[in-house]
Amino acid sequence: MGDSAGNPPKRRRWLRRAVLALAFLAVCLGGLITWRPLAVMDAATRAWLRVMGVRSEYVRLGKYRIHYLTGGDGQPLVLVHGLGGKAENFARAMPVLTRSGFRVYAIDLLGFGRSDRPDVNYSIALQADILRQFMDALDLRQADLGGWSMGGWIVLKFALQNPERIRRLFVADSAGLEFKPTFDPHIFHPQNGEQAGQLMKLLSPEARHIPQFVENRIAAEMNRKGPAVGRAVDSMLTGTDVLNGKLGAIRQPVLIVWGKDDMLIPVSCGEEMHREIPQSVLAIFDGCGHLAPVECSGSVTPEVVRFLKAEPAWAPSVKEIR
Repeated sequence: MGDSAGNPPKRRRWLRRAVLALAFLAVCLGGLITWRPLAVMDAATRAWLRVMGVRSEYVRLGKYRIHYLTGGDGQPLVLVHGLGGKAENFARAMPVLTRSGFRVYAIDLLGFGRSDRPDVNYSIALQADILRQFMDALDLRQADLGGWSMGGWIVLKFALQNPERIRRLFVADSAGLEFKPTFDPHIFHPQNGEQAGQLMKLLSPEARHIPQFVENRIAAEMNRKGPAVGRAVDSMLTGTDVLNGKLGAIRQPVLIVWGKDDMLIPVSCGEEMHREIPQSVLAIFDGCGHLAPVECSGSVTPEVVRFLKAEPAWAPSVKEIR
């Protein structure tokens, strides 16, 4: 009687409501992705990291509140992101590293990610000191260190100042040496979507097309984050913290990772680092750009694990990995 009288059964009414609810959620999610695509991606990344056992924590360093991600047990490993980056940049690597026997700490540098953003110069020297304070606060007397891009510059400077605090060290597409750029350094602080798109192509020459609305949001988000990127670039351009001719003082085993197609910092900088650090291993990854730890994570992260766990330490070498 129910169907013929125009009164659908309860199950049919429930199904219709469920479909309408899902359609409404899909519309809302689509609108949110269009309006705040980076926020959606960040939320998804953070949720996935929690599932993988990585926690979000804060530590106070004097008057500054610093955020970091941590997980795993074993040998401490501290990871330092690059210019305009954050701890979540290591999201792909962290679960592999924690499963491999490392207690991983990925820091949000001062002025970046979820850390405080004070009115300071954001120099390499300042961030190296923040790294020292961070390790002191967490009672990390000695650790392995890893740095990507500007983060590589920071950990190399830290290693020169605090050699006893480091067991082994790896850097990926690291800044720190003088070279003649083929771009305007202020591109790291894009003012509009077009400039953000140019930056993305510089970071990843093989990247897929990025929709205009995403480029616009990238520019808006980078401008919203405050002065850290611009001031860091200005500090770098003074040349005060460049490392040319100084790296030979590093005595620990060092792995230098580089994307062969890096258009931001040429592989010649990695080769120069290898020459200055005679005990180092230079691993060049074919088909990767400046974002090698993400673009080629399936090759880069296992190579880092093998290097950090090798006994005895690897002999100096240069190798190209396809």
